[in-house]
Amino acid sequence: MPTEHLSFPRQHARTQRFTLGAPRAFTVAPDGSRVVFLRSASGTERAQALWVLDLEGEPHERPVADPAALLAGAGEQLSAAERARRERSREGGAGIVGYAVDEAVETAAFTLSGRLYVADLRPGGTSPAPVRQLDVPGPVIDPRPSPDGRYVAYTVRGALRVVAADGGGDRAVAEPEAESVTYGLAEFAAAEEMDRSRGFWWAPDSSALLVERADDAPVTRWWIADPARPAAEPARVAYPSAGTPNAEVRLFAYPLDGAGRTEIGWDRKRYPYLARVGWDAHGPLLLVQSRDQRGQLYLAADPATGETRMVHADEDPRWLDLHAGAPARTPDGRLVRITDEGGARVLAVGDRPLTSDAFHVRGLLDVGADDLLVQVSAGPGAEEPETGEIHVLRVNELGTERVSTGAGVHGAARGGAVTVLVSSTLERPGQRARVLREGEEIAVVASHAESPVIAPRPTLTRAGKSKIPAAVLLPSGYREGDGPLPVLLDPYGGPHGQRVLAAHHAHLTSQWFADQGFAVIVADGRGSPGHSPAWEKAIHHEFTATLDDQVEAVHALAEEFPLDLSRVSIRGWSYGGYLSALAVLRRPDVFHAGIAGAPVTDWRLYDTHYTERYLGDPAEADGEVYARNSLVTDEGLSAAAAQHRPLMIVHGLADDNVVAAHTLRLSSALLAAGRPHEVLPLSGVTHMTPQEQVAENLLLLQVDFLKRSLGMA
Repeated sequence: MPTEHLSFPRQHARTQRFTLGAPRAFTVAPDGSRVVFLRSASGTERAQALWVLDLEGEPHERPVADPAALLAGAGEQLSAAERARRERSREGGAGIVGYAVDEAVETAAFTLSGRLYVADLRPGGTSPAPVRQLDVPGPVIDPRPSPDGRYVAYTVRGALRVVAADGGGDRAVAEPEAESVTYGLAEFAAAEEMDRSRGFWWAPDSSALLVERADDAPVTRWWIADPARPAAEPARVAYPSAGTPNAEVRLFAYPLDGAGRTEIGWDRKRYPYLARVGWDAHGPLLLVQSRDQRGQLYLAADPATGETRMVHADEDPRWLDLHAGAPARTPDGRLVRITDEGGARVLAVGDRPLTSDAFHVRGLLDVGADDLLVQVSAGPGAEEPETGEIHVLRVNELGTERVSTGAGVHGAARGGAVTVLVSSTLERPGQRARVLREGEEIAVVASHAESPVIAPRPTLTRAGKSKIPAAVLLPSGYREGDGPLPVLLDPYGGPHGQRVLAAHHAHLTSQWFADQGFAVIVADGRGSPGHSPAWEKAIHHEFTATLDDQVEAVHALAEEFPLDLSRVSIRGWSYGGYLSALAVLRRPDVFHAGIAGAPVTDWRLYDTHYTERYLGDPAEADGEVYARNSLVTDEGLSAAAAQHRPLMIVHGLADDNVVAAHTLRLSSALLAAGRPHEVLPLSGVTHMTPQEQVAENLLLLQVDFLKRSLGMA
């Protein structure tokens, strides 16, 4: 093994998977005059700063807000609510991790160490641009300027408050009536599973706010302790596990003049999930879902009366997915949605689909005056599979036009005639953020991210009769004729987690494992996103289908690549951890060792919105569905084969998403069944592992376990 590869685990951990120093969170001013973004100073600096790229004249970058200067060298202090918010969004950075802007993108608001700051984004004046700390109660969460830039709304201790942008007139708009109530914050299910992190929305004319009221009193309380600190009091969390009550969510309109609130009404008993909220020139627009997620309504609301009117209704016999950026409305008021029609996921305006089955629409990026910007991958009707590719497409009633070029993974942000196109390719490390004006490149946003010490060499292919998207990585020094290699499957393998991507960094860790002497396979079986609704929904009531696809992939790829099928292992985290343990327990004829990181082992212990979407309500569904798909039940191991295989289980004890009880129950069941296994508890670690030493050593310990288990040591 080349000596330089020994440094990869440390570099990978120190750079937070090579994300530090890379620009992100782009916002383009509607007049195309500036681009706002976040970036840390180097590839190992965690603290993100706020930057502006001015496009008038010669494009040039300038710093707006530096967290080190604003805190005068003091350490950052985070409230429990802010830590929870970052956990929900999987935010591992520090400093300014998010910001919001007014409609003209002239004013930004952000928090730092629980304090509220407002920044002037316009050029001129001193450099960096003027930044003001507003004297308001803290710790502040999620500040957002009004569209006209005159006010900032923010949440603090469950209350929603508004302050003038100059710091005057701070006052409470909505205050909690009980400890269990919050105003202006997304409840757990929305933040964790619906990709809705917001809890309040400004009126376009800045005259009022829509505010979520969440009461988690009905939600079951769990206790998360740190066994390494027995004197510390356990954290009490409200966790809505499958089949148990969710938080009660309501929505109110609050005029800024204090005239009194109006509740926005809909059939909350039938449609309890408030999945999406927006407010444009045509008024508030809501998307609400039934608890089983087979029905949803698009509702137009009157903020003066609270009455709602159905704009559209969707139904699906399995479930309805939520999509980034949708729903929205065109300038003339037509509903824009992403929907499944004719076996494809399409973009529809009004009742008319504007894309065909050649595309699988993944998200809505921008609604312009004459077109829409969307993110797509190849659909079931595409001429070429374009394995792992994601592109940006302009869509209007006349047709489609691809904005991104070249094989890769592309995303975009747009304002007026300016688009920031962010692209990753297999050949080039990291992402490249190009600024385009009417399709012509006028600037590139600098990246300070480190380049990895290794270069992945994946072969992207389709495996087996099912044509499963897959990547195969062999050791860097491997030569034809060296003979078959021990196999490591490295999947996520479940909903929302595409791993086979035409992007350099997506395969770095897999390549490092390959360089330790493995043939590494990454396979996106049924349930993984990015191809067709039928592919994603094939796992309805049947998570075990994801294991069948891993088996099909490894057997099919053995016909093309040097795989030693007598030494096959598997590793994964979260759903991938569940899949790894499932593989070892159910298919020991195929898998000879596994590493399960933060696995869900009993689906009754995972949250409502995710679990019930796929497996149904445990109180209504056939009880055998949960037993068949779980690793453990109240009676012990579920459907485990007789043959034993080595299994390492890794879990953060502070995890409030997949709680450590999952691993403890699995370990107890394994012990009761006389099955040897290893458990690696991570004290103080959540569902993420951002700690440098922990992340580095986890990779090294996994290699050691796999080599021991497969007889490679």
